[in-house]
Amino acid sequence: MTAIAVIPARGGSKGIPRKNLADLGGKPLIAHMIGHALACGAIDDVVVSTEDEEIAAVARAHGAKAPFLRPVELATDLVPSLPVVQHAVSQMETRGGGRYDVVVLLQATAPLCRPADIAACVGKLADATTMSAVAVAPVSTHPFRMKRIVDGDRLINYIDQGFEDMRPRQVLPPVYRRAGSVYASRRAVVMEENTLVGDPCRAVIVPADTAVDIDGPLDLELVRLLLARR
Repeated sequence: MTAIAVIPARGGSKGIPRKNLADLGGKPLIAHMIGHALACGAIDDVVVSTEDEEIAAVARAHGAKAPFLRPVELATDLVPSLPVVQHAVSQMETRGGGRYDVVVLLQATAPLCRPADIAACVGKLADATTMSAVAVAPVSTHPFRMKRIVDGDRLINYIDQGFEDMRPRQVLPPVYRRAGSVYASRRAVVMEENTLVGDPCRAVIVPADTAVDIDGPLDLELVRLLLARR
């Protein structure tokens, strides 16, 4: 299977200005995911999708491809990942003259992702019945413990499970959240079915400390701390 990894990295981030170029362990944030993708051994082309010339230059300097700039209409706050990934795949296929078998979305904001996690997600697609694979991590707060408020101040269970939320943590069924790092799918899922995750989707379980998504300054400091501890 031939695989392309698309790393979206727009220049107009709001929570942390110029986030994708923020220093993390002596190199730009985006360089970490580029390095993981190049090292995993499962990706043929690593491409960064950006509308920003500086980010494109940094991406190329760290081994990624950035032969085009993303249209500005695909670089606003409200644009979802799907059209960004589709645009990148179309651009790369036009330039390369061939079609990929697998499309992988990698989020630069999850720099603690491991190369093995990327390879594992792509590897799941070796099974012809699998449409997608996503990295997931254990949750720290079980949904059975969560509540919601209705009628002003009435507290009820978020999930209607009766009194089962009183069970010890050790016997609650395990649940997971998206790690926010790796989404691998067959090309047809992304380009024809117009979704990033098809069905059936397989899970690749990763440690929670590799699944920190950098959204604001506190997240960035946490990742710096975790990276230093490594």
